[in-house]
Amino acid sequence: MSTRKPRPTQTGRVTLSEIAERVGTSAITVSRVLNTPHLVSEELRTQIEGVIAELGYMPNRAARALARARSDSVAVLIPSLSNTVFTQLLEGVRDVLNRAGYRTLIGDTRYSPEEEESLLRAYLEHSPDGILITGFDQTAATRELLNRSRVPVVHMMEMTDGDAYSVGLEQFDAGRAITRHLLERGYRRIGFLGAQLDPRVLERLAGYRAALHDAGVNYPVGELLDSTPSSIGLGATLLDKLLRQAPQTDALFCCNDDLALGVLFECQRRGIRVPQQLAVAGFNDLAPAAWVHPALTTIATPRYEIGHTAAEMLLQLMKGEKPEPAKKDLGFSLVVREST
Repeated sequence: MSTRKPRPTQTGRVTLSEIAERVGTSAITVSRVLNTPHLVSEELRTQIEGVIAELGYMPNRAARALARARSDSVAVLIPSLSNTVFTQLLEGVRDVLNRAGYRTLIGDTRYSPEEEESLLRAYLEHSPDGILITGFDQTAATRELLNRSRVPVVHMMEMTDGDAYSVGLEQFDAGRAITRHLLERGYRRIGFLGAQLDPRVLERLAGYRAALHDAGVNYPVGELLDSTPSSIGLGATLLDKLLRQAPQTDALFCCNDDLALGVLFECQRRGIRVPQQLAVAGFNDLAPAAWVHPALTTIATPRYEIGHTAAEMLLQLMKGEKPEPAKKDLGFSLVVREST
């Protein structure tokens, strides 16, 4: 083995040629150790790997991406990194992509189409091999970026009538189903609490309204919508406002479990019996829903499965395959518990 000290590059980055010079071989052989190690003898491979470790060589991913026409990365854009719904979605995505050798570039859009556009512009500079994006509430500029990039894209959480690839559930149908459940239990003054007011919440609201309309029931005074981020505390605050606005309300459909849990806690504080005086239903079936008292009726959504299936669909697209069907509805389940 040569003992000559490698010459530093202008960037300070160790190169394949420097490693090859130290070992006394060619840069092509060093590249084979990194990419196709089975083609290099064990003795030479061990020498090269030792020098790589000693010099702290880091592959230049940008150069490799140009050479191979792929970056081994996928951009994943979600509305929130603190919301359990989307962290479970990410778990499904990562389990598929990590196993396939892809890194994930995760962007938190904070429910802002403009922030989503900004993140997408930044991530496209890294030439991702694919994009997973939440819903269809994109700016015109974002849609144009996606079209021009020619990068495979799969939308998550929502379904569409268009040509886009998507994996999710029918939010409208879920909102209608839980409202019908409350109607079947005999409730007629059914209110709705909504927060964040993203497209998925608005679809649930539309389903709620449709179920009331089908039953010949009209209760607009029971609707209370707040565009601020959802939280347990907001649920308690909205219940206070609702009871002043519509004191005759006998049931509440909360757009998610956070709000519903806040309503339950506020009912306990006020001595309001659930469901005898006020029935309460949520959405998503987060872990606490089964353990509060009374246990919360809610809609169970397959967050992990949506992320997992969307990532598998994207893998197919990145391989040049055409997934069938292009739209995968993974459905939902009505989970009836004590609160209704």
